[in-house]
Order: sequence, then C-alpha cells, then structure tokens
Amino acid sequence: MIMAEKKPKEEATGCPVGKFFKDMDEILGRKSKFIEHMKQSRIEFLKGIRSLIDDRINDLEKSRKRAGEKMTKIKVE
Repeated sequence: MIMAEKKPKEEATGCPVGKFFKDMDEILGRKSKFIEHMKQSRIEFLKGIRSLIDDRINDLEKSRKRAGEKMTKIKVE
C-alpha cells in the first residue's frame, strides 16, 4: 500500500477578505497606518450593523403600538 504524500498543513477555509487583513497585519505589523485604518473601518462597519438592528427594533415596537391602537374592546354576553 502506497502512503499518500503529506500535504502541508493548510489553514481552515474562511473569508478571503479576513485572510487578506490577517496577512497584511503579519506583513506590515500592528503599527502600520493601513492596519489602523482597517481597525477603524471594522468599528464603523459594526456600528452600521448596530444602527440597522436599532432601526428594526424601533419599527417592530411602533407596529406593535399601532396594532394596539386599532383594537376595540367588545363586550360579549
């Protein structure tokens, strides 16, 4: 039986953009202006996601309040 050639240990497949930034961090170092800008962009991206979530929560709360306003109490015998 022939043993298969050993392949070099490969990184887990992930986001190519994330890999790019990881590689740049290793090449340029953490003090690089590029890395500083990218860290700030990650913060801004997450703040954008947070604003989308906040807007959706507000929409759901408003629709729930509106649904309550349309209700009419009816006395049943």
